[in-house]
Amino acid sequence: MTSGKPTPESLPKEPLPRLLAVMAWLRDRQHGCPWDIDQTFRSIAPYTIEEAYEVADAIERDDLPALKEELGDLLLQVVYHSQIASEAQVFGFDDVAAAIADKMVDRHPHVFGDLDIKTADAQTVSWEARKAAERAAKAASDGSAAAEASAGALDGVARALPALMRAEKIQKRAARVGFDWGTIGPVIDKIEEELGELRAELEAGKLEQAKVADELGDVLFAVANLARHCKVDPEVALRATNDKFEKRFRYIERRLGEAGRKPAEASLEEMEALWQEAKTQA
Repeated sequence: MTSGKPTPESLPKEPLPRLLAVMAWLRDRQHGCPWDIDQTFRSIAPYTIEEAYEVADAIERDDLPALKEELGDLLLQVVYHSQIASEAQVFGFDDVAAAIADKMVDRHPHVFGDLDIKTADAQTVSWEARKAAERAAKAASDGSAAAEASAGALDGVARALPALMRAEKIQKRAARVGFDWGTIGPVIDKIEEELGELRAELEAGKLEQAKVADELGDVLFAVANLARHCKVDPEVALRATNDKFEKRFRYIERRLGEAGRKPAEASLEEMEALWQEAKTQA
């Protein structure tokens, strides 16, 4: 970092070096932004997650100009974390880029080596096998036999993932070692079993929130398992249903508004009739 306050003209012209320089200046203790200087890995992490979802939203809306902008915002998060790490002399952006490039080469031996993989399904099997080997090697690198022995099928599934997404990943990991039903029938039976247990808890009349939450969690986990067996992403499915509900409810609001009324002034029966009407709309 040179002395003196930066100017747009003093920044590199090439896009990536320019972005890295912008972030370095934002974190500069003398000339940087107070907010940016105060941030840490933990404080930035929620923004990283948010930006990833905004990328997904732009894709769902098929909005390519927005996608370009959101991908830039997500890239900024990678640069941000890398800058913080660089200041701590742990790693830098180049280390991050090199590591992911090396990982992609290693996990695609059919592209960068002699392994013969013909289908996407076969590549998925190969990918997961290599990931499992990496996890085992990482456990062994601790130099402890106990650490290596404790490496489990569910290791590495991030706890910070959205709950539905994490449920699906946990179930996939368990399925790879044989803990899974071979057909959909028992999966549906399990949902009905969990719904029965939830119903029994509710009908008991005590409404102990911890128990209700536990039973409801079991229902959601079982539904996520059904989505996996149907090869449906539960996050994507629920997001689509959220959008559908929003569209139909806004229709109710609009139709009531045309009569000078608000939903709070209408009966449930009136709103249900409008809901059914909304379902017929394109």
